[in-house]
Amino acid sequence: MTPNTLLRVARRTLVAGAAALLVGTFLVPSTVTPTVAADGPASVADLAQGLLGAVVNISTSQTVKGSEGPGAVPMPQLPEGSPFQDFFDDFFKNRGGDKGGGAQKVQSLGSGFVIDAEQGIVVTNNHVIADADDIEVNFSDGVTLKATLVGTDTKTDVAVLKVDPKGHKLTAVKFGDSTKMRVGDWVMAIGNPFGLGGTVTVGIVSARNRDINSGPYDDFIQTDAAINRGNSGGPLFNSLGEVIGINTAIISPSGGSIGIGFSIPSQLASGVVDQLRQFGETRRGWLGVRIQPVTDDIAESLGMATAKGALVAGVIKGGPVDNGTILAGDVIIKFDGKDIHEMRDLPRVVAESPVGKAVDVVIVRKGVEQTVKVTLGRLEDGEKLASGEDGSNTDQDNGDKAPAVSTAAVLGMTVGELNDETRTKFGIAADVSGVVITDVTKDSAAAERGIQPGEVITEIAQESVATPKDVMDRIGALKEQGRKNALLMLASKTGELRFVTIRMD
Repeated sequence: MTPNTLLRVARRTLVAGAAALLVGTFLVPSTVTPTVAADGPASVADLAQGLLGAVVNISTSQTVKGSEGPGAVPMPQLPEGSPFQDFFDDFFKNRGGDKGGGAQKVQSLGSGFVIDAEQGIVVTNNHVIADADDIEVNFSDGVTLKATLVGTDTKTDVAVLKVDPKGHKLTAVKFGDSTKMRVGDWVMAIGNPFGLGGTVTVGIVSARNRDINSGPYDDFIQTDAAINRGNSGGPLFNSLGEVIGINTAIISPSGGSIGIGFSIPSQLASGVVDQLRQFGETRRGWLGVRIQPVTDDIAESLGMATAKGALVAGVIKGGPVDNGTILAGDVIIKFDGKDIHEMRDLPRVVAESPVGKAVDVVIVRKGVEQTVKVTLGRLEDGEKLASGEDGSNTDQDNGDKAPAVSTAAVLGMTVGELNDETRTKFGIAADVSGVVITDVTKDSAAAERGIQPGEVITEIAQESVATPKDVMDRIGALKEQGRKNALLMLASKTGELRFVTIRMD
């Protein structure tokens, strides 16, 4: 076989292989029936047709002063008697026909959906209608109705509106169970991107339980269904036409979809909507603790086999557990039968629990697992209490006897007595007790952990310290036990507590 013949054979083989690849992935002969997944239909036309009527556009208007509007130009400062004074007065003060300072109307667009046709209840995002003077709901057939605000929740970015159900025949959709959604399931978004009107996009669930640091209860569904500006507040449907999410945020450098959108799961949103409809506000459960993550170092210091749960860094005075039920240093690993895998799980499950409910809380205290019973308070009341709290009283012994040493150097820190002199020097509150840190060595293990002079060591390895000698003794005891890290509970100048671990090698 000549070289030319070999080349022709190779070309035919490559072409045939490429054709086979195209048939296998994109092109299918007319005689072959394509396989369609049960939850991924070849067309979503029938599904979309039945849902479009329930999805609405939300338009709002807000009156702002001329100097506050977008792109507003401030009035220049002119010298007294300037010949341009009258001109600028007319342009800046009287523009828009408002002689009281140039007030302007600012408008915005978003999306929403009807969940109760008889009552005229519409759900959207809080940021869509925030600070609006007028809210209008625009339906797919061109009808527009005025809406009143029923209630909002800034923590989950959910708002509930009401329109007159007699003004238009409404079509409603219902919430589905977002917990049943799996990564890879088909979803459909309907909204009002860029003010274009009702638009349908389809994609899959890309991920679950996403935390994008937008609020205390982040648990977003991530989807690659195209979500853009104006989709906010619109529904994310499953293949049954049930709302399993409220489209809320996107990650995009340009403002357009790059396939990373986030939706509030219906499991979280439906409870908030029910409370807003019933009370006009949220009524969340409250445990009354400050928490922080359990790192590997902290877990090792507490004698835990794995890093899990939420570490209690402080107990709020007057809260549900300010009776010794739960203490600073406890690790909450289960709440009302639900496992707490990481810190952010706890606020969400507590908030979803009814106020006044008695629940079992599983904690790890000094290496021992135990169950305590707690009756939940109301978060909204607790926030007022926490905001007025000066600090946590740890009720620790300040030491009536003279310490053996007045200062000590340990783990890159210089520690000293907490007396009137040091309280005044560092501005430490009277109800904070322990051993004050007077200096931190640069590039030391303590400096790496962000420890600052003026902080107070209240406990080491869950045992209180009151003198510099106590600190040295506790560190020495931990080293003798073969511990690699020391767990310190630190109090700020005002008494707020946090835990840090410091290497002892």
